[in-house]
Formats: sequence, C-alpha cells, structure tokens
Amino acid sequence: MNGNRAFLIVMDSVGIGGAPDAASYFNAGLPDTGANTLAHIAQAQPLHMPNLDRLGLGAAVRLASGDEASGLGAAPQGLWGAATEISRGKDTPSGHWEIAGVPVPWDWHYFPNTRPSFPPELSAAIARLAGTEGILGDEHASGTEIIEQLGPAHLQSGWPICYTSVDSVLQIAAHEDSFGLERLERLCREVAALVHPLRVGRVITRPFTGQPGAFRRTANRRDYAIAPPGQTILDAATAAGRPTHAIGKIGDIFSHRGIAHLHKGKSDADLARHLLRLGDEAEPGSLTFANFVEFDSVYGHRRDIAGYATALEWFDTVAGQLIARLRPGDLAIFTADHGNDPSWRGTDHTRERVPVLGWGYGLRPVGLVGFSDIGASVAAHLGLFPVGPGVSFL
Repeated sequence: MNGNRAFLIVMDSVGIGGAPDAASYFNAGLPDTGANTLAHIAQAQPLHMPNLDRLGLGAAVRLASGDEASGLGAAPQGLWGAATEISRGKDTPSGHWEIAGVPVPWDWHYFPNTRPSFPPELSAAIARLAGTEGILGDEHASGTEIIEQLGPAHLQSGWPICYTSVDSVLQIAAHEDSFGLERLERLCREVAALVHPLRVGRVITRPFTGQPGAFRRTANRRDYAIAPPGQTILDAATAAGRPTHAIGKIGDIFSHRGIAHLHKGKSDADLARHLLRLGDEAEPGSLTFANFVEFDSVYGHRRDIAGYATALEWFDTVAGQLIARLRPGDLAIFTADHGNDPSWRGTDHTRERVPVLGWGYGLRPVGLVGFSDIGASVAAHLGLFPVGPGVSFL
C-alpha cells in the first residue's frame, strides 16, 4: 500500500460557466446559456482569492468559458483545468457521483411545476406516514419562503410542509419542537423508500424553529439519497483497506457507503475545522472527501452575490491553511459539482463547467476533462484499481 493521502474538496455550486449543453437546462423558463457563477460574482465584486488563484482558478475560468473573473489573474502554479459533466442533471447527487467515478445512467424523475406538484397517491401516503389528515405546500417553492408562508398553518394543523424544485427532490419541512426532529427524520426515511424507485434523487428534511414572523431553518438538515448505481472511489478505497473520511453531507450523498469516518457540523466553519484537523491527522493512504454546502444553500439559491463573494474569500483562506498542512505525497483537489449563479434569473442551479485545481503535482495544466476523470485521478494517486469511465490526468 502506498502512503499517499488524497483530499477531494467540493465547493458546492462554484461553477465557472461554459457548459456546452447549458441551453438544455432552464431557470424561470429561460436557458442557462451564459451563466457563470464565479465570473459574474467577480464582475459585481472583484475577488481576492490568492491561494486558489495561484493554483489556477482564474485561468480555469478563462479556459472553461472565455470569461474573465476580476481579481483572479495569477499565473497558475498548480494543477489546473476545467471539468464537464455528462450526467443529465445539474443536481448534487449527479455531480458528486460522477466526480467519484459514476456518471448517472438514468434520467431523474422531476415533479411538475404545477399546483399540486405531487401525485395524489403520494401526497396521501406522506400524510398517512406522518399521521396527519393532509400535507401543506405540494408545489415548487423556495424553502425559506414557503416556511414563512405556511409555518403558521403548520403549527396550527401539524401537517408537514412538502415542496420540490427543478431538481429531482422532495423536501419536507416541519417545526423541530412541535412536530419533532426524530419524527421528521423517520417520515423522510419512509418517504424516500417510496420515491427512490421512481428515480427521485433525494428526500430532504428541512427542520425549523421559531414563531410566525421569525422562523429559522436549523442545521439539522438530512438528505436521504439514492445509493450510487456503481462503485465509487469511496468503495474502492474501503475495499483496499484505506481509511475514508467524509466531511459535511458527503455521507448523505453516498448513502453512507464506503465511508468509515463521518465528520459533520452546523456550518461550513465547523466543516473547515474538520478539514484542517484531518490535514494534520489523516492516516497515510487515506481519502478525505469534503463538501462545503453554504455557497449553494445560503448564497446561490438566495441570489446573494455579496454574501457568496465573502464566502469565497473566506474559503480561500481555508484552502491556504490546508495547503500549509499537506505533506510530500499528498494530493488536494478543489472542484465543484454544478453552478448556482447568484446573478442569474430564477432560484435554481445553473448548468456549468467546474474548476479542477490541485496541489501536489506542481504546475500541471490538464485542460478540459470530465467529472469522472477527477475520481480516476484520485484513485491513481492512491494506487487503487480504477473505477468508472474516467481517465487519470496525473
């Protein structure tokens, strides 16, 4: 067994534009053509991200889309390129699975943007499992908005708030105190068993607290995702006896398969502390797989350009601290799973290429690669049998 360590870090939704099939994906009825999360943020507010830019972030934006990202003009010194997704989706499971070596082989099921959105038999089943006479919502909605709108009725009736989006997802919101967190999690597990056979990718708990006019979603979100349909790099590492560490929602995304150690937190700041600690402590030969979700959940969907910019600059300091902890024989790759351009119309993800930035192999331009090439490269670095269709760029 080689003692090389690998750190695979997903900056959730940090796209860099240029997806060749963006015209087939939509926000508010209009195509994603021209969306560019990083470049459009930088156009509104020049970015100071010296650590990732030194690896090649600005160069990756130019490669992917031809756009300039103000403030990101450093000459690359690391491994750099841009990755294109082939899975037919711009969602979290599709992006992460393909990065880990498993492109999605099916079309996801999406609920229509109608009211109601869910088939009557599914709505009835959710109510039966919840022990209520019905459900609230049953539509496409923003999570924070629908909680503010329907939270008072939820407190009065006890009915769960159920909603969806353009993603293949069913989200269930309920008050942690009056409905109960364990009850909500049990409900979502049971609903997931009903909808996963339909190829609905995730059922998500959306617990909240507070009173009308002052509701607040808590950090106790839980994703119940379909298991990947093939062997991922996490499975390969586990089969080879390698320690695996999952930071953030990686465990949920991969249905906790191939994961030995799970590191959770209530914020990206908590997750950063886990990542930096593992930079010091992760075992020889280990794989650490991390997701930083707040770019997407807190800033992208809410179309908060200034907040997203601040989060990016904060994360760049985390990347610098991690790099300072790395050892000879380590590989760190920073990438993303899709875009979520906060300057764009609508509230949903945007179909984009993503950056591929690496430390550990010196200056290495890898060009335009596939998502699954990232997983193949991590496997090659760790000396694992290859998984999926990807080709290593190392």
